[in-house]
Amino acid sequence: MSPLNFTHILTQTVDKLTESESYKGLFHLHKDGDPLPSGRALRDIVELARAILFPGYFGNSTVNIRTLPYHIGVDVEHLFELLTEQIMAGLCFATDGSDNSCNAPLREEAARQAADFIGKLPGLRRQLATDVTAAYNGDPAAKSTGEVISCYPAIRAISNYRMAHELLKQGVPLIPRIITEMAHSETGIDIHPGAQIGDCFTIDHGTGVVIGETCVIGRNVKLYQGVTLGARSFPLDADGKPIKGIPRHPILEDDVIVYSNATILGRITIGKGATVGGNIWVTHDVPPGARIVQQKSDGLAS
Repeated sequence: MSPLNFTHILTQTVDKLTESESYKGLFHLHKDGDPLPSGRALRDIVELARAILFPGYFGNSTVNIRTLPYHIGVDVEHLFELLTEQIMAGLCFATDGSDNSCNAPLREEAARQAADFIGKLPGLRRQLATDVTAAYNGDPAAKSTGEVISCYPAIRAISNYRMAHELLKQGVPLIPRIITEMAHSETGIDIHPGAQIGDCFTIDHGTGVVIGETCVIGRNVKLYQGVTLGARSFPLDADGKPIKGIPRHPILEDDVIVYSNATILGRITIGKGATVGGNIWVTHDVPPGARIVQQKSDGLAS
C-alpha cells in the first residue's frame, strides 16, 4: 500500500496533537534566545566537579602535585562558565516564559550563584572525604579509599546529591533535581536534593535506595541496598491535592544502621544508634539504641 494512503491519518493525528486541550500542562513555551537546560552540559558539569573534588580519579588522570594548581584552575574556570549558563537556563525555565524573563540582571544572578557554588567546593570536598572514609571503613571488601572513589556507586550518587543540595539551598530551580536524577539513572540510588544528610554517610551496594525530599539524616549513618525512606501519607488541601513542602519523611539520628530492603515511612524518628533489620516496615518511632528485627514466627520485635 502506498504511503500516500496514510496521509489522512497523519494529518488527523497532527491536528489532534496540536489542539490546545491535548497539551495543556504538558507544553513549555520556549522564548527565542532563552537558554534551555542541557543534559549534556549538566553531565559535563558533574564530571568537572568530580575532577576538582577528586583530582586524579576523575578528569585528567596524569595530574600531579606540580600541575595540580593549573588543572584545578582550568577546570574551575570552565565549570564557572558552564554552570552560569545552566543556572541561567534553570532560572529562565522557572519564569515559565513570562515577558522579559531572561535579561541581564538574571544573567548576573546566575553568575553570582555559580560563583557561590564554586566557593563551597572546598567544604564539599571535606564532607565527601568523610563519606569516602565511612564507605572504606564499613566495607571489609574495600582494598583502598581509591577503590571506593573509583568504583563505588554510593560515592557517585552522594557526590551528585551534595552538589545538588548546595545548589538547591541557593535557590537554583530545576538543575539540582536533574543532577540527582542523573545519579539515579547511573547508580539506581534515588536521593532527593532536598534531603538533609550529615557527614560520614554511606550506602552499601546501593541499588534501589530511595531517600525522600524531607528526610533528615544525621552523622555516621549507613544504609544498605533497597532501603526506602519514604512518606506514609500525603495530606490533601481543600481541592484534594497533596500539600507540598511539609515534613513527611523519616528522621534518622546519628549512628543509625538500616539493613537491606527495610522500608521506613512517615515523619518518624529512628533514634541515635538504633539498628533496623532487613525486610521490615517501620512506621513508628524507634528509641535510641534499639534493634528492630524480623522474627520468623511472630513478626517484629525490638
